Amino acid sequence: MHTRLLFGIALTLTGLVALWGILDAQSLTTFATRRVSAVFDSRGWFIMLTTSTLLFVCLGLAVSRYGNIRLGPEDARPEFSTGSWLAMMFAAGMGVGLLFYGAAEPMTHYVFLSSHLDPAEVNDAALFVTHFHWGLHGWAIFGLTGLVIAYFNFRRGTTQLPSAPLKEAFGSNRWTRNGGMLVDVLSIYAIAIGLAGSMALGVFQVRDGLGMLFGISDPGLKLALIVFAALVLAYILPLTKDLSNGMAVLSNTAIVIAIALMLFMLLSGPTHRLMDAVTSSLGVYLANVIPQGFATYAFLDPDVTDWYHSWTLNYMVWWLAWSPFVGVFIARISRGRTIREFLIGVLLVPTAFSLLWFTVLGGMGFFQAAAGEFDAELALANIDRTTFLLLDTLPLSGLTTVATILTAFLFIVTSVVSAAYVLAMFSSGGETNPGTRIKLVWGAVLGALGLALILAGSAQAVRQVIAMSAAPFVFIVLLLMVALLRRLRSEDGS
Repeated sequence: MHTRLLFGIALTLTGLVALWGILDAQSLTTFATRRVSAVFDSRGWFIMLTTSTLLFVCLGLAVSRYGNIRLGPEDARPEFSTGSWLAMMFAAGMGVGLLFYGAAEPMTHYVFLSSHLDPAEVNDAALFVTHFHWGLHGWAIFGLTGLVIAYFNFRRGTTQLPSAPLKEAFGSNRWTRNGGMLVDVLSIYAIAIGLAGSMALGVFQVRDGLGMLFGISDPGLKLALIVFAALVLAYILPLTKDLSNGMAVLSNTAIVIAIALMLFMLLSGPTHRLMDAVTSSLGVYLANVIPQGFATYAFLDPDVTDWYHSWTLNYMVWWLAWSPFVGVFIARISRGRTIREFLIGVLLVPTAFSLLWFTVLGGMGFFQAAAGEFDAELALANIDRTTFLLLDTLPLSGLTTVATILTAFLFIVTSVVSAAYVLAMFSSGGETNPGTRIKLVWGAVLGALGLALILAGSAQAVRQVIAMSAAPFVFIVLLLMVALLRRLRSEDGS
């Protein structure tokens, strides 16, 4: 009864949002923008305190005696190799966004900060802000959520529902049962909207890449819908297969192509200067990442506040929206690893890769702009096309454009398949191998939501809808953290 009710409520809620977006995308965007603005104005400080707290807890657990605890029986060993584990985790977590924002975000911050900082500081500041958004704080949100699910599921025998740790840690009673259903519904809602938003961003990028490739100056909605249709056809078949069947291959392929693109830029550009930028960026990030986690820009002018809301706070709630999805997916593929191994892998490896990725792509954008080969203002005028415009200034632009389009497409497919699996699992009461039918139902819902956000027409509109869906989860993730710490006290760490 509980499972059917949960499925019915979640499906109705997400379906209504999809219908709203399809029928009146502008109205949905306007509502989301107003709602998000109100939340950021009143609770921005709380969002930053929460993300910083999660990071400190993750780091503390990694170096504590609890780091030796294995996620599962003591004789359990990992199902996937470390390389495949990291690739699947990364592809599910941030793959599409890396391609979309790789050059666009540093260039956007560069343009904005040029009017607020000394010219000598702008490049480092633009890269640092980008690294902060994609670094330790975001992965701490994913890591803590994933650790809670993995620990309670593999160590204490609960289901992988987000509500299960709360019931196990605080006891099953009327409050935890009713509150647990609310947690599950909000988690499903956040996952569905967050994934649909990333699907829309990926479609926008693939569309604009195809436009560059075939010389279409204004690809428009029609080409986006064609890309969307191809995407839906591409993810239907994987939804009928077991999660591990092909997912590692798709994820590994996407990551390998992405790494090849980054190395191509590194080697075809001013390599020594880009490596100087990587080294410098690492130092700037390590020196400022903790203070930045508490920055709220309370006393600066409204332009800076709006920029901070549009980027930093928006990213933090975006990661919160994705945290039940990425957390459960990471938990699913992490059985047998220790807490220390889990947290080091989740926090440090993706952060290091993101720092290298954004420094190379963003640094290349800076150097090309300084040489007059690339117009930085284009990052603001057409953020969907920025990466392709940058590639167009380099050798073999046709080949690299095709590779970027293919990688973006693979990242979208792996994300949709992973999300549909997680949503189906939640809707089946935590069943780790949900049926094909329910996975296909959620695949259809994600497609409808993705279509609604594609009709919204812009990356900024998509980000506002995602932020609206994630706001309640900031409280849920704190409850999950308390449940984990409460139960870890009974472990001896041996």
